[in-house]
Amino acid sequence: MDIINEVRTQKGHFNELKEEVFHSYPMTLTEYKPDRVQAFVGFFDNIKYAGNLLFHEKEIITFAFFNLVAVGLGYYLWVQILDWIPEEVWISASNSDGGSTADVILTLWSFLCVGLAAFPLGLFSACMGAAHFLHSQGKKSTIVGCFRIVLPQLLPIWLFSWIDGWWTVKQILERLPKKNDRTPSHVRIRREALYQAWKLATMGILPSFIVGHNIKEACMDSLGLLKKRLVPLLKLRFGYSTACWVIGIACYAGVFVMFPTISSYMRTEFDMYSFYFLAGVPIMVALVFIQLLFRPIYIISACHIYSDYISEKEVTISLPEKTEKTSKIFVVFAAFIILCVILAVVYFFRDELGITALLSVPYG
Repeated sequence: MDIINEVRTQKGHFNELKEEVFHSYPMTLTEYKPDRVQAFVGFFDNIKYAGNLLFHEKEIITFAFFNLVAVGLGYYLWVQILDWIPEEVWISASNSDGGSTADVILTLWSFLCVGLAAFPLGLFSACMGAAHFLHSQGKKSTIVGCFRIVLPQLLPIWLFSWIDGWWTVKQILERLPKKNDRTPSHVRIRREALYQAWKLATMGILPSFIVGHNIKEACMDSLGLLKKRLVPLLKLRFGYSTACWVIGIACYAGVFVMFPTISSYMRTEFDMYSFYFLAGVPIMVALVFIQLLFRPIYIISACHIYSDYISEKEVTISLPEKTEKTSKIFVVFAAFIILCVILAVVYFFRDELGITALLSVPYG
């Protein structure tokens, strides 16, 4: 029960941070937002320090590689549910404005898949940041040393990565072209501004966790960082966003180029599984650039900005010398294993559980 209460407490702090961000920063974001070219160039201004760290601390590439694997496996696990939905349901969806139980199950499956990928993604991303802090203190950075720093903070890191990842996935889907989409442009702009404001305001969360702060302290830290380092954070955030946007456009073009090949493998016009499975090829190519190059630069640079902010406050960062809270770490790993078991049970026993039947209910 202790871990459940802690999750509720942390979720409450994240909601408070979200409310603060939503009420205070969308207009500020619009006012100071750099243009795409400035942001792109500004992002690579950070490559000198980040590139030097990558060269000296090669374990960061190992962490980045495992992040790539985690996202790739998460995507291909998610896409499996599309093969469980009969063609008749896809046909009825294209001719209906109503809903179906398939929507609910697909959303829940997507949420759990994001949570599964968020565990290693948060862990290894935090390890990249830990390498920065060890290096900045003149200590040798190793894989074991980074894990020693990060593992005591595994629960808040996982929870934050899950929430942030879920919102990211929803926003990516929001940006995709949709058939008969009647969403007003001002609503789209508002949603994008809120999303970017959240991303900007939480850039200090991960480095704050790494140095041992709890969720309340991390939220306060991140807001303080935003107020004191707004311009460099804007350049870094929108530079990273622009870099990913460029790669995303290339990925979209790749899907378009591959469409004849993908179509030849699709069993019917509504074979969504084959389409998304094969579309994963250009998506994975895009992720290679994002996860192995852009994301390490982004995380290391955010931690570097945070370090400068902490130094200005004349606060000494004390990294743990040994792993503590081993019982809590065990509980978090147990929770992750339980999530894996839940997904495995759904995958192998979906017929017996009645999930296949529910996914077969047409849209009405």
